Amino acid sequence: MIIAIDGPAGSGKSTIAQAVAARLHLTYVDTGAMYRAVTLIALEKGIPLEDDDALGSLALDLDLHLRVAADGTSMVLIGDREITHDIRQQVVSRKVSFVAAHKKVRNALTVRQRRVADLGEAVLEGRDIGTVVCPGADVKIYLTASVEVRALRRKRQLEEQGICISAKTLERELLLRDSHDSGRAVAPLKKARDAVEIDTSHLRIDEVVESIVSVVDDVRAKKAEGC
Repeated sequence: MIIAIDGPAGSGKSTIAQAVAARLHLTYVDTGAMYRAVTLIALEKGIPLEDDDALGSLALDLDLHLRVAADGTSMVLIGDREITHDIRQQVVSRKVSFVAAHKKVRNALTVRQRRVADLGEAVLEGRDIGTVVCPGADVKIYLTASVEVRALRRKRQLEEQGICISAKTLERELLLRDSHDSGRAVAPLKKARDAVEIDTSHLRIDEVVESIVSVVDDVRAKKAEGC
């Protein structure tokens, strides 16, 4: 069973995908963390973010690992260095869409993501899972939420890190990122034709999880019937 969960920043992908994976005993794969990791290391190394060749080589050679911690949360490592929190810095959030737009970066990371998917039994979340990485996924979900709600969610996350930014500023940043993600030439953010869309704006996490599990149950039932 491969479940693809896509959607814009702040729509709840990571939280929901982790919860669904835990509920169904599947492997959770945060593909966005991979792009953030490349962005973080590129910034640290001073690699120009417009250099497709250099960024592609970095993405190809990076000793990147995704692991699940004892509490079920996702861990991101470069070699032995854990960068789980480092990749969530605001500077990375503001630059990751530029890095993710590069064809060679996407090609390198898509190969890694498909290797995980080929093992089966996984929940992959990102922006092009149902359309590019796993177009044959058993279940495709597209999460949405209003920009106001997404900005407030991001604001709360940043406040937990001791960072204070106005909701209006975050709304502008999210809209800019939406524009970059949906307008890029390679693997743009968009809903797969056969994806189930869920607006998470006014839903609790458990309500969204139940909706997705219900979709999974329907798909499994149809497979069992030979449909």
